[in-house]
Amino acid sequence: MIKTKTIFSIIKSLCIALLFVIKPSYAYDLADVKKAGVIRHIGIPYANFVNYINTDGLYTAQGLDVELIQGFAKYLGVEYQFVPSTWNSAFGDLTGKEAIYKNNVIQYGKTVPITGDVIANGATILPWRKQLLDFSDDYFPSAVWLISRVDSKLQPISPSNSVDKDINTVKALLKGQNVLAMEQTCLDPNLYDLYKTGANIILPEKAHKLNEMVPAILNNDADNTLLDVPDTLIALEKWPGEIKVIGPISEEQFMAAGFRKDSPKLREAFNDYLREIRRNGTYNQLVEKYYPSVFYYYSDYFEAHKSNDS
Repeated sequence: MIKTKTIFSIIKSLCIALLFVIKPSYAYDLADVKKAGVIRHIGIPYANFVNYINTDGLYTAQGLDVELIQGFAKYLGVEYQFVPSTWNSAFGDLTGKEAIYKNNVIQYGKTVPITGDVIANGATILPWRKQLLDFSDDYFPSAVWLISRVDSKLQPISPSNSVDKDINTVKALLKGQNVLAMEQTCLDPNLYDLYKTGANIILPEKAHKLNEMVPAILNNDADNTLLDVPDTLIALEKWPGEIKVIGPISEEQFMAAGFRKDSPKLREAFNDYLREIRRNGTYNQLVEKYYPSVFYYYSDYFEAHKSNDS
């Protein structure tokens, strides 16, 4: 009898333990998010999409994508939760399976807990990323440009009527040039065949943030750097007269929010929300707040989307 009670106690304890393990049931699609009452936003500090503000030792996230997903949470009638991450861990945080992009190949790692429902931090839509997640409708234009210090011998190219021709013109300038790049991001040199140009590609020994690329060339870590449009717009305002745009390295790119492949309803709801805030002007107000100069360079993009969503 005592033995039976002991076994029963062990089983009971195990059941209780399992309840605590199972309790944080991870939301997988729209119905689960609504049931949980919260949407978890995976974000990586980047430009004006996601950045941290230190107020008396307390860190809070702010930025275009933070406000965008906060608005989505309100649209769904749920709470908002920010989940800080890095590009080395973000895909695991979303899908439960670690993954990195190395030497033009996706390398999978271990199984990890799912901690978020959507990645949004100015994430560029790239072919290899589409194998890991499903992107929403795009909501911000981008491209990768070559940026140099103002004292560099390289001079900005004269744009032609062909982006491909402009890219080839820029690549022809790279032989023997030191170029700072970063794997795991849209600045990965493998994406643009830059090793074939004869450039001396410099990868940071320790993890840099994208907004540290320009300070690195100003510190003479390299003469040139790859940089995408959002960071370039900020850099030109922050360091006027110290850097110059040589020309494009990539064709036009686009940014979007990333969802698990088993969250189609959640992604669909986000696209509905995105169309609504484009129609009522809320989205352009957000962009104006964080990237006012982008309308000068990409007015056609925002006008086209405004017309399509009307």
